[in-house]
Amino acid sequence: MFAHRSRVPPRSAGRSRGAGPAAVALTAVALTAVALTAACTTAASNGASRPGGQISVGAAFYPLEYAVEQIGGDHVHVLPLTKPGAEPHDLELTPQQVVGLHQATVVVYERGFQPAVDSAVDQLDKGVGFDVSGPADLTLTAADEETSSATNGAPGSKDPHFWLDPKRYAAVVTAIGAELAAKDPANASTYAANTTALVGKLTALDTDFAAGLKGCRLKDIVTGHAAFGYLSQRYGLTQVSVSGISPDAEPTASAMARIVTTIKDHHVTTVYAETLVSPALVDTIAHETGAQVKVLDPIEGITSASAGTDYLQVMQANLATLRAGQQCP
Repeated sequence: MFAHRSRVPPRSAGRSRGAGPAAVALTAVALTAVALTAACTTAASNGASRPGGQISVGAAFYPLEYAVEQIGGDHVHVLPLTKPGAEPHDLELTPQQVVGLHQATVVVYERGFQPAVDSAVDQLDKGVGFDVSGPADLTLTAADEETSSATNGAPGSKDPHFWLDPKRYAAVVTAIGAELAAKDPANASTYAANTTALVGKLTALDTDFAAGLKGCRLKDIVTGHAAFGYLSQRYGLTQVSVSGISPDAEPTASAMARIVTTIKDHHVTTVYAETLVSPALVDTIAHETGAQVKVLDPIEGITSASAGTDYLQVMQANLATLRAGQQCP
């Protein structure tokens, strides 16, 4: 039934997660730009202070950007690496962004998620890069994910989407707060207070999700890609993803057929598309099964299509969507 199915239209940022020739060439250009900039100005040294005493902090993608902004407040100048509306899995850095990283006091990133960021951080002075994958506790791998997709990711690859589990996100927030305090001890008390406030909001969010998703009649959530493994594990759901950990991993026709069978056998009534990825595959499945399509946002970026202006608002919208789609009391 999927023999004539068209492929998902490529996204504007469409790249695989591997570093191809274009990425290598771009990195070479970027590093050349860094060298030229460093030769022409003394402001390119790591940890250069900004007007008002702010420190520059690179943030690899939106959830890390949000955390740094909330914790750092007026004491930090945030350098976001993933633009709004761009798919973070596919990020390629511009030469200007690489120059900015060489001027940063700290770069907050998740190793293994964005190869271009990993490569750029490797060029920085020791101690500038702050990898959150440790406090994120990335226990799920491609092989662990409960999914019908046959192309879920490279064997053993870690699921990076920790921020969709408020408890894991809170642990990362705590670690970022401590790192900013260590890099800028003069403002440590402010970072500590802001960290406590954000962790409190995430704790309340976890309480809302636990209560809101308790006793749902339908336990299987069919998602655009395997971004909701940690959320599903935390709240007693089972993720069935159309694509793998990376949205570029397109499933085979047989995998699509298995998803359709799962939906019919488990009486799933809702399948979930995303904001930054073409809904073509999800729409195909919905057409085959009669399920409705709703948007469940993996919060990899905030755009005008997002159901809120920040992480907390979009997570509350996700909760409302899941409660309706999973028929929760």
